[in-house]
Amino acid sequence: MQGGHGWYFDTVTATDLREDPDHEDPAWEKTKRQRKRDKEKQKKARQQQQKLDRQHQNWSPTSILTISSRFLFATTRGVRRVLVIVLTIYGSSTLHRQQLARMPTFQGQTSGWQGSIPFFSLAANAVIRCGRPGLRPAKRFARAAGMVFATSTADAASASGSSAQLGGFDKFVGNADHSWTRQLSSDPEADKYAPNRKSREVRSGHYVKVRPVPLPEPTLVIHSPAMATTLGLEEGVITSEQFISFFSGDQDQVEGLESWATPYALSIMGTPQSQNCPFGNGNGYGDGRAISIGEVVVEGQRWELQLKGGGPTPFCRGGDGRAVLRSSIREFLASEAMHNLGVPTTRALSLIVSGKETSRRPWYSERAQKGMAAEDFANDPRLKQFPKEMHQMLIRQLQQQGRDPDVMIIEPCAITTRVSPSFLRVGHLDLFARRVANNSGDVSLRREQLRQIVEHALFREFPDVAPEGTFEERVAAMLGECSKRIAALMADWLRIGFCQGNFNADNCLVAGRTMDYGPFGWMDEYDPLFAKWVGSGEHYAYANQPGAGLANFQTLALALAPLLGSTPTEQQEVLETAVSTAVDEMEAAVAGVYHRKLGFVGEGGTAEAAANLWKTLEPLMRSSRADFILLWRQLAEVATLSTSASDDELLQPLQDAFYAPPQKEAWGAWLREWLAALEAAGSKESASERMKAVNPKYVPREWMLVEAYDAASGGDYSIVHDLHTLFLKPYDEQPEFSEKYYRRAPDTALNRGGTAFMS
Repeated sequence: MQGGHGWYFDTVTATDLREDPDHEDPAWEKTKRQRKRDKEKQKKARQQQQKLDRQHQNWSPTSILTISSRFLFATTRGVRRVLVIVLTIYGSSTLHRQQLARMPTFQGQTSGWQGSIPFFSLAANAVIRCGRPGLRPAKRFARAAGMVFATSTADAASASGSSAQLGGFDKFVGNADHSWTRQLSSDPEADKYAPNRKSREVRSGHYVKVRPVPLPEPTLVIHSPAMATTLGLEEGVITSEQFISFFSGDQDQVEGLESWATPYALSIMGTPQSQNCPFGNGNGYGDGRAISIGEVVVEGQRWELQLKGGGPTPFCRGGDGRAVLRSSIREFLASEAMHNLGVPTTRALSLIVSGKETSRRPWYSERAQKGMAAEDFANDPRLKQFPKEMHQMLIRQLQQQGRDPDVMIIEPCAITTRVSPSFLRVGHLDLFARRVANNSGDVSLRREQLRQIVEHALFREFPDVAPEGTFEERVAAMLGECSKRIAALMADWLRIGFCQGNFNADNCLVAGRTMDYGPFGWMDEYDPLFAKWVGSGEHYAYANQPGAGLANFQTLALALAPLLGSTPTEQQEVLETAVSTAVDEMEAAVAGVYHRKLGFVGEGGTAEAAANLWKTLEPLMRSSRADFILLWRQLAEVATLSTSASDDELLQPLQDAFYAPPQKEAWGAWLREWLAALEAAGSKESASERMKAVNPKYVPREWMLVEAYDAASGGDYSIVHDLHTLFLKPYDEQPEFSEKYYRRAPDTALNRGGTAFMS
């Protein structure tokens, strides 16, 4: 495994996962006349529902505000704002007024650039924006009420002792509060290029308003009841036509939610990249097929919702903006499994497939899927000129050759709704810092936009970090917190045998959550250089992920450096200190992984003992081709045995955990040394239980996911649902699933294209 200074690796330009450029304009898209007829039908249905609602009108504060707005739009703008404030206070209950008092206030700070930038409380900002041009008068007041009272229902639930307040879709929409579009700057050229569904340069702004393209004939494949409950959505809402239509991209189903895509920069292992940007300058990178469709605040927690596969955006780089059923099933199951594994991650709410629209994607023919096993290269004459200790590495390189897809297949389009407190990437901050460093154009605007995105990061992800400090102190504290979170995430990935595969800065969230479930994979056979994606290179391999995490942290530190000192010397000092601290934190986090996996508790000598034991265990795992998940889980069974047990007795729990015959004497010696170390440290009691709590029994192995999406392609979603159930409790025994899923990977899964590796 590479050392702490992983960002000094040679940069390898990874090939992006690109959408098919030959599929730009869906033939199924409705004509304007058809869409007009649909809107008229929806309007009539809404009017009928409103009529029924009026018959049972209860004069709630929100209804008073909505009706009052019909009077307010006729007043002058200044008077309207005053009346908004008065009526808001009048319409609020005591609970609402308490909530208003707790709303965060942003104060401008001076940072040596352009003086202070004023920020307003969310409540005041919502009231002011309710009268903005383009919003129908009758909805202005309701919008303001929705912004101000977004968290009031959660407080009411807490006050009454209820564990959750579930409701209908209207209640869900009423919790909308779009902080990204409210606090940040829009692309000034968005109107010029509307509807913003073709690749173009985006030179300024933090977002582009773009509407998703609806899937035709949408069908709900699966949803996460846990995530739905967290969002306050009752079960009946999930299966409704309105829910399925909206989360398949039909924004006409709902009023009050906004949609946007964001630009960000690309850095690979700490090195800025722009050569594969269609414009050669980095202005084409961003959300190519992910469209945010709103933010809601539920029980005091903000959630952003994003459609993966929602259609083309200005950042699609010639792609169709779609995801397919295969990749969507992988993302849905993996992200929800990751959450239940206790690893920070984006979540999945729903997966919806189209019954009509398809896309062409590169994949593997039957010939390519067969792959080549290591044994096929054993007698390769090219190996004879190299020493035997190099053969394994050379065979791996030979296997890598010819691993690109060789056919195009047609797959149904699908959309996964992913959910997270934010999708703020290191790449977002990297972009605006680069624009400042470029020192061209409107420099003051670029500096302001950098400061805005940093302020927003503090608001969204780090509100409790140095809340009373100056702006500079808060940014420094945020940088330190990011270091801790990224280190903890890398440690968790190592712990569960996960390789993200493409951990560029644009795929690294500042809050330290897993995202971008495209080129990921869980290990079957242990290999420190494991990566599922053929474009990962060794720098993104399993054991090198801490180095990749440090490289992304360095990119973040460079982006924030201009805000952390008034001179280049001060900025360099802050940067060096931050990176040095991050290296120490990463090394400690990685060391802690094996300390816990081996069953130790406490500090002191156990840390050194665990490190030495791992140093001798790792080559044994490689030589015996150990199954990563099975070996660690079964070691928990060995932990109950005595050092006086025979080699056969010690190895019996591990007999199914190897793909090659283990060296009995070497394994017996290591197991006794480990058991003796546990006893000496006073850690042997309950070691088995502790180990089972950190070494999962079930993870989304690729061969399991292949079974699920192969069946789903024929309309059978039962395996998808079974796996979702299985991954709800990945540390539990679940004996009903053991025979099928707690086993070594099938032989074909170790070398088959699309399972052992993919592009």
